[in-house]
Amino acid sequence: MQNLWDACLRRLEQELPAQQFNTWIRPLAPEAGAGADTLVLAAPNRFVLELVRERFVARIERLAAEAAGRDLGVRLVLARGIDAAAPRAPQPAQHGASEVPTILERGRLNRAFSFDSFVTGKANQLARAAAIQVAENPGISYNPLFIYGGVGLGKTHLLQAIGNQLADQRPQARIRYCHAEQYVTDVVRAYQQKSFDEFKRYYHSLDLLLIDDIQFFSNKGRTQEEFFYAFNALVEARKQIVITCDTYPKEIAGMEERLISRFGWGLTVAIEPPELEMRVAIVLKKAEADSIELSEDIAFFIAKHIRSIVRELEGALKEVLAFARFSNRELSLDLAK
Repeated sequence: MQNLWDACLRRLEQELPAQQFNTWIRPLAPEAGAGADTLVLAAPNRFVLELVRERFVARIERLAAEAAGRDLGVRLVLARGIDAAAPRAPQPAQHGASEVPTILERGRLNRAFSFDSFVTGKANQLARAAAIQVAENPGISYNPLFIYGGVGLGKTHLLQAIGNQLADQRPQARIRYCHAEQYVTDVVRAYQQKSFDEFKRYYHSLDLLLIDDIQFFSNKGRTQEEFFYAFNALVEARKQIVITCDTYPKEIAGMEERLISRFGWGLTVAIEPPELEMRVAIVLKKAEADSIELSEDIAFFIAKHIRSIVRELEGALKEVLAFARFSNRELSLDLAK
């Protein structure tokens, strides 16, 4: 089965982003003795096993069938000799002394979200400055860093920029970015599998925990309890926590008071809706990122009509560009109108 799995690996390495491949696929190892019609793959821990089962196993089955020339089943198991309750970061194969392990969950970070690509103005300059301080001095400057503001103003961009910068500076760092709903899902899964010890070990061992839209914890008692324990463990170990929310901490409905009080231990910063000049700069920056020459009069027109949400500015720009492309017309102010 090793030759079969090697063939699958070659195809998957071509199809998947390097981070996904190294984080989830490369740590899998074929096990012998399962029969000629089943490919058994051993995962280093339950987190990897469950994610591969959810996202990749169907594709692995198709590739294995193509390589073998017959239908094959794929079964995922925990690696032998590994304590199922002790999560570990998967280690990619070592091809040279200069390579470093790819850390579990880092593949969730969007590399396009960086501080350089974040347009700064009065509405967000304090939040950006605080985020840079946290990325450069995790666990020391502000812990936790709590960023709040309306939908589509750049909170997720800043959150992931912190993770990306720390990942570049400290390749060995254990970084976890997740939306609050994913954290809730992890709690539910721990319930189903009776694996709360594993859950705690994993989250309490992180160097940087990035939680997006924590308002989704509202009225979820066990999730808030587990996050309370993780929060205390990470802060006591001088590990960094960064949280985003759509409202000021004390105004979150359905959140336990002990959590709200801890959100105030570090620094709370707001991101406000951008002013006109900043909206223009955002439109021009997005066009530049797509290698499109956009005149300022078009950017001003879009910015004047979209007054609050950055995400809507991007959508309006894409709509104008798409209309120009489909109608085979040059970009102009008349076309934008």
